[in-house]
Amino acid sequence: MAFDLPPVSLPEFSAHIAALSPEPLSKSAVLALYAHFEELRRWNRRLALIGPGTAAEIFARHYGESLAALALIPTGGGEAADLGSGAGFPGFPIAAARPDLRMVLFEAREKKASFLLAAARRAALPLRCLDVRVSAPLPVGFPESPVLITVRALRLSPDLLATLGRRMDPNGKILIWAGADTPTPPPGLVIARQVPLKGSERRRIVELVRAG
Repeated sequence: MAFDLPPVSLPEFSAHIAALSPEPLSKSAVLALYAHFEELRRWNRRLALIGPGTAAEIFARHYGESLAALALIPTGGGEAADLGSGAGFPGFPIAAARPDLRMVLFEAREKKASFLLAAARRAALPLRCLDVRVSAPLPVGFPESPVLITVRALRLSPDLLATLGRRMDPNGKILIWAGADTPTPPPGLVIARQVPLKGSERRRIVELVRAG
């Protein structure tokens, strides 16, 4: 159900983000995230991009859990893909914090893809937003050799996960936001690390890399 997100000033927003991020963010990154939040407020009353909650809950569950991935993402640039971006989590916060990444957001639902385009323009981030479902074979526009693939709100089939593993850079990684069930890596991929998410005993980010 659509509802209005609570208004938050830029100083309040900055304080929330600083408390949640595992590393200091640049001023430009915080401004980009605030622009995303303001656009989210504008669209949420029509599309219900995220569910209801207090400002603190929204920041912790969406921005905080997205930024938690920074502990697993070194600087250095490269292509990146976020699958099933929805309201922009985790791809948007990661793109703001790691501007050296060439991030592509994939969202199959047209209205949500339109929101992502509007938010990217407002935040002045060089994101590509594609209105397409990711399946095997991979769609046109999918990065040729991504160093990072993120998945927060989708359940990937073993075949698709294997296809993504073969497509990514040899030193790349797939990050999956998981709950109680740990994803089973297909042949060729292994679990390298897991990062627990604050406020939950079960939710965590699972890092998959190429075997060997």
